Order: sequence, then structure tokens, then C-alpha cells
Amino acid sequence: MFVGHYAACLALKKVEKKASLGMLFLAVQFIDILFFPLVLLGIERINIIENFTPSTHFELEYMPYTHSLLASFLLAGFIYVIYRIVPPRNRSIALVMGIAVLSHWFLDLIVHTPDLPLWNDDSTKLGFGLWNNAIATYALEAALLGGGLWLYLSATTATSSIGKYGMSVFVIILLLVNAVNIFGPPFGESKTSLAISALVMYFLLAGVAHWLDGKRS
Repeated sequence: MFVGHYAACLALKKVEKKASLGMLFLAVQFIDILFFPLVLLGIERINIIENFTPSTHFELEYMPYTHSLLASFLLAGFIYVIYRIVPPRNRSIALVMGIAVLSHWFLDLIVHTPDLPLWNDDSTKLGFGLWNNAIATYALEAALLGGGLWLYLSATTATSSIGKYGMSVFVIILLLVNAVNIFGPPFGESKTSLAISALVMYFLLAGVAHWLDGKRS
């Protein structure tokens, strides 16, 4: 799952309006933000296989340190603790950020093939396999993102014309990007290019989200 993760950001912003939407965008992808550097270091493994499933061009071979259920809880707890330590030490924001991190695994569970381990690579691996149906995968992510947008807009008020229309336009752009992601060719021919393009995308989208969120109150 790609843009569907951002639905959790938009929904959680309604729960805690003081949370930074930009940081929430990074939190929901925190697992992948750690995953790609570990791939480049050879600690976790991904194989680029065009049309591995109708929705993806990669096989997630080994990723217990980021994508296991145990690792997801530990990483969510780590982010929670960081937000409790760093001022303003807001418990509600810390909880929302931790939930954002944890949401990644449970949303991945819906679409992944059985490649999500419970604790280590020898444990049971889960995945409901929606990636085997590209149209259903795209429709689910679009529905999640649309629902998240509705919750976000209902919880915030535009302070400018950019604030009034910007987030909706941003979501449309995300859906277009996801169409290319699901139905188009691989983003990169090598693991390095894939990792770099993914990381740049995550931080770029977070920056845009932060900027647009500043146009609403």
C-alpha cells in the first residue's frame, strides 16, 4: 500500500488537531523509511520483479526488522516515547504519532502477499493478497484516501484560497501518482534507484502536506 497510508494521517489529524500533518505523513511511512536504507545495507531484502503481482513490481523477501508485527509495535512505541520526551511532551500527540506508525502494518496486511512476519522471518507470515487484483487495490486506496480527506476537511477550516482547495487537489495528485505506481512500470531498475526515489517521494509529500496544513486552522 502506498497512498492509502496517508488516509490514517488525515483521520488522525481530526483526532488531534495539534499534531503536525507533515510529521504524520512521515510517521505512517516510518517503517518504509527505515526499510529502504536497510535494503541498501543488505540487512533486509527486496527483489525487483516486473509484474510480480498485478499491482507491484517487487518481492519483499526478508524484512523482519521493519515489517514484522513485533517490530511495528516497537517502532510505534519508540516514536511515542520520543514525543513524550521532546517538548511540548504532549501525551495525545505522542499517542497519535505512535498509532500512525503502527497503522502501516495493518494497512499493509490487507494488500500484501503473505510476506509480513509476526516477529522474525521464521515465524508465520501474513498478507491478505489484495495486490493480486490491481483494480481492487487502487479502489481501496482511493476510498481510504477519500474518507481521510473528508474527515480532515470536516475538522479544519481554510484560512486562504490555497487552504480551501489545496488539500483536495493534493489528494487528486496522490491518486494520479498511485495510478502510475500500480498500473505503470517499475519506478527504478535497481534497488538503489528504487530506494532513493521512494525516500525522496516520502519526504516531498510530507513537506507538501505540512505546507498545505498551514493554510488551514
